[in-house]
Amino acid sequence: MKENEKLTFYGYRRPDGSVGVRNHVLILPTITCATQTAQRVTELVHGTVTFIHQHGCAQVGIDYDQTFRTYVGMGANPNVYGVIVLGLGCETHQAKSVADEIARTGKPVEVVTIQENGGTLQTIAETAKMAAQMVQDASTVQRELCDFSDLIVGTECGGSDACSGLSANPAVGKASDKIVEQGGTAILAETTELIGAEHLLAQRAADDQVRKRVYEVIEAMENRSIQMGVDIRTGNPSPGNVEGGLSSLEEKSLGAATKSGTSRLEEIIDYGKRPTKKGLVWMDTPGHDIEQLTGMVAGGAQIVLFTSGRGTPTGSPIAPVIKISTNTAMYERMSENMDLNAGTIIEGKESVDQVGELIMKEIQAVANGKLTKAEILKQHDFGIWRIGPSF
Repeated sequence: MKENEKLTFYGYRRPDGSVGVRNHVLILPTITCATQTAQRVTELVHGTVTFIHQHGCAQVGIDYDQTFRTYVGMGANPNVYGVIVLGLGCETHQAKSVADEIARTGKPVEVVTIQENGGTLQTIAETAKMAAQMVQDASTVQRELCDFSDLIVGTECGGSDACSGLSANPAVGKASDKIVEQGGTAILAETTELIGAEHLLAQRAADDQVRKRVYEVIEAMENRSIQMGVDIRTGNPSPGNVEGGLSSLEEKSLGAATKSGTSRLEEIIDYGKRPTKKGLVWMDTPGHDIEQLTGMVAGGAQIVLFTSGRGTPTGSPIAPVIKISTNTAMYERMSENMDLNAGTIIEGKESVDQVGELIMKEIQAVANGKLTKAEILKQHDFGIWRIGPSF
């Protein structure tokens, strides 16, 4: 990548002005009781995607709000052409309410409920008919030339090892800085795994309000475990992290923070919310891989960079996830799941800057349509960060 070179890709321009790198029709189940029905529809109709979950009913207060926001965010994500919101009918998260919010983006939205349609089989048939027509309509949309300023790229690490903070994570940090330089947005997440490194991020805060918020979200995350009477460090670092050479949460956090590069921290947003500013943004999420991935995609991320030292098949139903290994041995062992190898940094064969450039080229290729390993293997993971009990 040449200095000051403007990067472009061919994407799908949506009615609200956002740009997708994929063109999915999403069958969105608002309640766990509807997930299997949604799955049957995706098996019948090519071009549709869905996800299995355990949410959507008996949730109240801020927990209800967060799940609702996540549903809407998944449907509103630019990688989705249109949505069929599928409900049971009696749940607290009503399908029509979710559909109405998604429809604000201007994309096609339909609503189907199992109880009103007379049961599972009739609902599958009705939804499949709608989906088939929506997929055909989606197939007529042409890609057009777009700038990297249209991209929101999520970053995360899972199954970290002693190499994470030395190879893949700082290389992702280089890519993150380049995305910001291009006028795009990079999301840093995993609040749990930033404990001990918060002072470094606070030093890069855009203003005093953001700087204060850095310490607030870290304190809130630590207080959750204290209120439960548990030590957050009994689960983080995980057994795999320890076996991979990480000695403490603070050591893990110092490595995880390098994914943010050196850019100024513009804002901190709540889980599943879309950034209001361009540049580096911190989303307050847990360290749980699937929950943080879901939060960033619900926040509008069209592509996610995911580093791993231990290896993971993790993916998203609607956003391509580029998997980057921290060491060559794991890359070779799990090549069917990993897209890039940053282990060459450890071996002295490539620099952090060079691997950062490779990551940027991969982002551009994936934005143009190249499938990631997780997409090819249909790794459609989904999980919402629960912040309250069910009633």
